[in-house]
Amino acid sequence: YNGLLITHKDSAYKTLDDVFKNAKTTNLGIGDPNSTSGFLVPMYYLFAQNKVDPRSAFKSVRNASHGANIQAVLARQVDVATNNTEETTKLEATKPELASQLRVLWKSPLIPSDPFVWRKDLDPAVKAKLKTFVLGYAKTDPAEKAILKNIYNYGGFRESSNAQLLPIRQLELAKERMKIEGDEHM
Repeated sequence: YNGLLITHKDSAYKTLDDVFKNAKTTNLGIGDPNSTSGFLVPMYYLFAQNKVDPRSAFKSVRNASHGANIQAVLARQVDVATNNTEETTKLEATKPELASQLRVLWKSPLIPSDPFVWRKDLDPAVKAKLKTFVLGYAKTDPAEKAILKNIYNYGGFRESSNAQLLPIRQLELAKERMKIEGDEHM
């Protein structure tokens, strides 16, 4: 899935550059600080990479859930807000008339979905059994496919490695760096 910056389709903001050029008059909705796609990813890829500190750059910044941010954009209570493709896809499926009122201004790099992880010292035979089961799940069985479809609309699983976690490690390091840089007592 991906993180997003969204606005109302009728807003004056047509590009990300429009948002940054008008930041002092722009109300930003951002995700909960514990949200990967609503906070961590945009803080790093959208704001830090563009040397923008949202708290000082924007007219106002309010933290809210993905759902609350969508509602705030639709009600024009905020000008732009962070969100993610999982939430907007659900909205398209359940309320396409509302989804059509949104415009995406920015899309993050792909965010790794929740991986299965195990201890390094786990018995190799157990690892092999788990791997076979998980990678084979929902490949052919219609009942298994239906179960996965109801879980974040998954279509199956694919093999990965610790390399999948590298972007998350980078994001966590950036978050810690921002915390330290913002600490007046350091």
